[in-house]
Amino acid sequence: MITIGWIGFAQGLFAAILMFSKKDKSLSDIVLSLWLTFLAFEFFSLAIDYEMFDNILLSSSFLLFNPALFIYIRSLVEKKFQLKWLMLLHLLPFVVSEIIAYSTKIPFTFENFFDLDAHFAFRLGFSIATIISWLVYLPLSIRLLHRYRRNLQNEKSNIDRGQNLNWLMFVSIFYIIYSIIAGILGFTFVFLGVGAELVTSYNYVVLLLFIYIISFYGIYQIRIETQTEPEEEIEVISYKNSMLTQETKSKIKNKILAYFESENPYLNPNLNMDLLSDALNFPKYQLTEVLNTEIGKNFFQFVNSYRIEAVKKKLLEPKLKYSIEAIGYECGFNSKSSFYTVFKNLTGETPVTYRKKNIGKIS
Repeated sequence: MITIGWIGFAQGLFAAILMFSKKDKSLSDIVLSLWLTFLAFEFFSLAIDYEMFDNILLSSSFLLFNPALFIYIRSLVEKKFQLKWLMLLHLLPFVVSEIIAYSTKIPFTFENFFDLDAHFAFRLGFSIATIISWLVYLPLSIRLLHRYRRNLQNEKSNIDRGQNLNWLMFVSIFYIIYSIIAGILGFTFVFLGVGAELVTSYNYVVLLLFIYIISFYGIYQIRIETQTEPEEEIEVISYKNSMLTQETKSKIKNKILAYFESENPYLNPNLNMDLLSDALNFPKYQLTEVLNTEIGKNFFQFVNSYRIEAVKKKLLEPKLKYSIEAIGYECGFNSKSSFYTVFKNLTGETPVTYRKKNIGKIS
């Protein structure tokens, strides 16, 4: 465990320095750098605990990771996010727990968890705080990511890999699974009175893996342009409080369809909701509502359905003028991966398979 402690400390600190040294670093880069620094010193404390006490003291890593993940996601997806001193309150349970653990030298063990000694109240309070931290921060983190990704598909027709934050959603889901397993192991071993070493090893090995993942992807994470307001709630299903009459909705719908049929704006790979709003002279929120309620698609789905239809027509030409990848670019896609992904999602097959399957049907 001492080796894992020093490896985690070195990796976390090195990644934090790299993040802070990035050119044109964003606020989210600074947040991640601070997070990695805290994680580095959590591993440092692991190594020191074994050096000084021949055991690990009560671990507060969950009380650090849970709010840190939430704050980092906020820094990426919220338009008006700012670092404020009040945010340190999110880390207060972690700091208090560390101070008490080191001042009382409470070891991380399950053997005496229910003993009514001087430290029982702290052990119980620590456990309750950890559970509350899981139940509060993890759902909030997933909700933020989901809301951002939903908003992104109402704004963009092409979504770059750096914008979709798939890696962060994977990290969040993986962390939830990891936390559930840690919780089950913890509760089981508390009642058995054994297993502290196994839980500690599991906790810090997986935490070390998280450091590698978030530092690798975080360093290459681009600055996000499409962000949400802190309290923004875009209701794309019911629009119960809509101020648009059915007549107005029909008018906007017809305008959208006519514009796409006559002007072919989907051929522009940079088409977004701002450009469509300027072209049709309707506010973005009205266009978004009509697309979702009257047409049944978000902006991303709507635009790419036109692109795929254009691609399908070109694929059925007896002799292709360009490569299949070039056809995708010509029809408005900005990358091969997004072209193939959208085509497969809408048709159930690849462009090559579609052409082979249908070219013979043309008389």
